[in-house]
Amino acid sequence: MSASRVSPPFRRLLIANRGEIALRIIRACRELDVETVAVYSDVDATALHVRAADSAVHIGPAAASQSYLVAERIIAAALQTGAEAIHPGYGFLSEQAAFAEAVEANGIVFVGPTPATLAGLGDKIAARQSARAIDVPIVPGTFEPIAVGGPDDAAAIARIADDIGYPVLVKAAAGGGGRGMRRVDDPTELAGAVMAAAAEALQAFGSASVYLEHYVEGGRHVEVQLLGDSHGTIVALGERDCSIQRRHQKLVEEAPAPGLSAQDRRRIHDLAVRVARSVGLRNAATAEFLVTPTGAAYFLEVNARLQVEHGVTELVSGIDLVHEQLWIAAGQPLSDRVIAASAAMVDPDRHAIELRVSAEDPSRSFAPTPGRIGRWREPAGPGVRMDSGVEEGQVVVGDYDPLLSKILVVATDREMAIRRARRAVAEMETGGIQTTLPFHGWLLAHPAFVAGQVRTDLVDRDWNAAPLRARAARLAMEAVAQAVGSGGQSLGAQPAISGATGDPGADHPAGRISDPTATDAWTRAARREATERWP
Repeated sequence: MSASRVSPPFRRLLIANRGEIALRIIRACRELDVETVAVYSDVDATALHVRAADSAVHIGPAAASQSYLVAERIIAAALQTGAEAIHPGYGFLSEQAAFAEAVEANGIVFVGPTPATLAGLGDKIAARQSARAIDVPIVPGTFEPIAVGGPDDAAAIARIADDIGYPVLVKAAAGGGGRGMRRVDDPTELAGAVMAAAAEALQAFGSASVYLEHYVEGGRHVEVQLLGDSHGTIVALGERDCSIQRRHQKLVEEAPAPGLSAQDRRRIHDLAVRVARSVGLRNAATAEFLVTPTGAAYFLEVNARLQVEHGVTELVSGIDLVHEQLWIAAGQPLSDRVIAASAAMVDPDRHAIELRVSAEDPSRSFAPTPGRIGRWREPAGPGVRMDSGVEEGQVVVGDYDPLLSKILVVATDREMAIRRARRAVAEMETGGIQTTLPFHGWLLAHPAFVAGQVRTDLVDRDWNAAPLRARAARLAMEAVAQAVGSGGQSLGAQPAISGATGDPGADHPAGRISDPTATDAWTRAARREATERWP
C-alpha cells in the first residue's frame, strides 16, 4: 500500500443497495477499516447485508419505489448516521445523475462518476453521439429519439428501419438490463414493438425515449472494464464476454473474452479508453461493444457504475475494484499496481467465469420463482468464489431482481475454468425454490460454449429444458421407488434428485417405477418436487 493509502479512504460509508452487492461492498470496506451503514426495507430487516453492516437504517416498505429508489430517504439516512460517502452499488439509483448531484449537494461523496458524466452517459443516444464525434465505430442506427404517437410517426419509423436494415432492435435511451428492448424481424411488427418498448421504458426508467439499431446476427457482447481517477488517468482493466443472455439480460460472464488475440484486445481497450476520456470519466465504468462474426467491434453504450460481473475481472487482474472505487472517490490517483495490471490484461494468464444463480425457472422462460429457500449449500475449494446475498430459510420476495448469488471460478486457462465451474455447480445444493442451476449445468457441457463459440442468441437458439425436466421427474420417481424398496428407512429425508448432468440410465440400482400412476404421498411429493423445482 502506498504512503497516501495508509489511512482509510473514509471514516463511514452508506451502501444504497441490498443483497449480494451490498454485502460485497461491506466486506471491502471492512478490509479498509471503513465503517458501514446499511439501508433496508420492511422485508429486508433481517437480511445478511443488514446484519453485516456496523449500523442500519430502515427506509420504507418492500416496494423499491417506496424504499431503495427514494433518494431523499437514502440521503437522510446518510446524514443521520454521519456517513461521509455513499456507494450506490448497481441498479436502483446507481446511474441517476440527479441522485449523485443531490448527494454531493449535501456534502457527501458519491462513489461513482460525476453527475455531469452520469447525465451524459445515462442517455444512450447521447453516448452514441459522443462516440461518433471521436470516430469510434458504432452499430448502424439512429442518433435522435424516435417520435412515437403522432399521426405520421409510424410511416417515418418504417422508413428509418428500412434504411438501417432488418432485423432491427428498438432500444430504450435510458436505463439498461434489457428493459425497453425489442427485436423486430418483420416490418409489420415494427410499430407495435416501438410502442411496447416505449411503454416499458417509461415504466422502468421514467423516460419513453427509444431509438433504433441494426441487429447483428451472431454477434457477441464484449465489455471493457474502465477505471479513471480525478487526476486524468484512465485505464482499461481487461474485457469480459457477456454473450450468454436471455431477454437481453446476462446469465454468464467470463474474462478474458474467448477467441480474441492480444491485438484484438488492445484495439478494443483503446476504443473504450477513448470513449471514457471524451466524457471525463472518473471512478468505475464499463464500455460495451458488439463484436461481429468478422471481428469488427462496434460501440454500444457505457454503464457508468460497478457491474454485476466485476468479480471475473478481479479474479483475472488481481485488482479489487471496490477498493479502487473508494480510493478514487477519496481523491487518490490510480496506483502503480492498477497501471501494471492494465498492461498485463492484454495477454492475461488466467481465465474466470461467473454464473448468475437467480430465483428463476429456466424451463418457463426464466420466470421469477419467489419463495422460501429450504436448502442452501454453496460450493468451495480451489479457485471458487461465492458472492451471495441469501441464506437457508430466507424468503425471496418478488419485489426485487431475482439474483441470489454468483458462482465465480478462476483457473490458469479456459478449459480448466469450465471444469471448475462444472464441479462448483455439481456441489451447490438448493431447495425450496427453483433456480437457474440446471441451465448452467447444461451450458457448461454445450459444445458451442465449450469451444468458445458464444453469441448473444445462443440461448434462444439452443436451450431446451424439456428433456432435462423429464429426466429430473424420472429420477425423483426412482428415488421414491428406492426408498419404498428399502422398507421406508430413508423416508425421513427429501427425495434425492440428481443434478443437471449425468443420467444413471436403465441400469440404475433404483430400478424403474412400475406404476407411474401411483398416488401414495411419497410419489406425489416426488412429482411435485420434480415439476416445481428441478435441480
